[in-house]
Amino acid sequence: QVHLVESGGGLVQSGESLNLSCAASGDILSLSTFTLYKTNWYAQTPGRQRELIATMTFGGKTSYADSVRGRFTISRDNAKKTTYLQMNDLKPEDTAVYYCNHQIGQHDYWGQGTQVTVSS
Repeated sequence: QVHLVESGGGLVQSGESLNLSCAASGDILSLSTFTLYKTNWYAQTPGRQRELIATMTFGGKTSYADSVRGRFTISRDNAKKTTYLQMNDLKPEDTAVYYCNHQIGQHDYWGQGTQVTVSS
C-alpha cells in the first residue's frame, strides 16, 4: 500500500554533497500513519549485508552509524510525506546503493534503492 520512491543519488567527487529524498505514496489511510513510522536509511555494497546508516523514530530521535556521524543528517517532512538523508563531505568509502525503509508494527516498507558513487 505504501510505495517509497527515492531520488538524489548520482556520481560525485570526494568532498562533495548529496541530498537523498524518499517520498511516500499510496492510499490515504496508509499515508495518514506516516508520522508514526520509524524511518531508516541503509547502505549496501557487493558481498555485504545492508548496513544501517541512520535512523529516526516517530518522535524525531535520530541515531547514526559511526562511519557517517557528523557528516550525514536524517530528517523528515511530515507535510510532504518525505524523508531525507543529507550527505556531506562524501568519501569513496560511502559508495553504495542506499535504501530508505519505514517500519511500524508488522509493516516494513522499502524503497527501490539509489546508487551513490564517490570518486577520489
